[in-house]
Amino acid sequence: MNLQAKTQGGSPARLPAHEVVYRALRDRILFGELAPGQAVTIQGLTSELQAGMTPVREAIRRLMAEGALEFMGNRRVVVPSLSAEDIDQLFLVRLAVEPELARRACARATTEDQAALAAIDDDLDRAISRGDVQGYLVENHRFHTYLNSIAQAPILSDLVAGLWLRFGPSLRVVTGRFGTQTLPDRHKELLQALIAQDADAAAAAMVGDVKQGMMFIRQALSAD
Repeated sequence: MNLQAKTQGGSPARLPAHEVVYRALRDRILFGELAPGQAVTIQGLTSELQAGMTPVREAIRRLMAEGALEFMGNRRVVVPSLSAEDIDQLFLVRLAVEPELARRACARATTEDQAALAAIDDDLDRAISRGDVQGYLVENHRFHTYLNSIAQAPILSDLVAGLWLRFGPSLRVVTGRFGTQTLPDRHKELLQALIAQDADAAAAAMVGDVKQGMMFIRQALSAD
């Protein structure tokens, strides 16, 4: 496979084969190309990703350790389906961590960071306006990932990245069902807070963003 290819997150070139495969499979889970309950197989992934069996096994092992894949017995590995309790726990942890990252980012964001986030938000708005579910998911994740990187708190950022892997497939199901026009977006409030260097407002905007997003998932899935 082409080791110079980049993932949707803009990964650097010339990564080892196992890392390229891991990131490619992670993105498929994160952005819902693999649905909750869907099984994955080594044979299927080696064909789809044009990769060897060893890096595919390593990618599956890593993603199982991160909770993004689940071993069901009989050698079956699937994308987990979220229960109401799972959603409540994700909600609780996101509320505890992501507002703090927003607060720290507010203290460190440069004018270049503000401009970069505004550009990502513009891309997100365009995805919403044209009903592009995949574009929404990618740009929304890119906005949050960039914001978290500004915070310079890698332990917290890594924790959040793992949480997003767990609810990403369910978010794709919900957005695919209801479209993009009803999706939550508190990013402009966050941007205004960053520009004003108002950490409390940035944290409050993130609280609102997390609450809207997780309640959207919980209400949609509970209706099934």
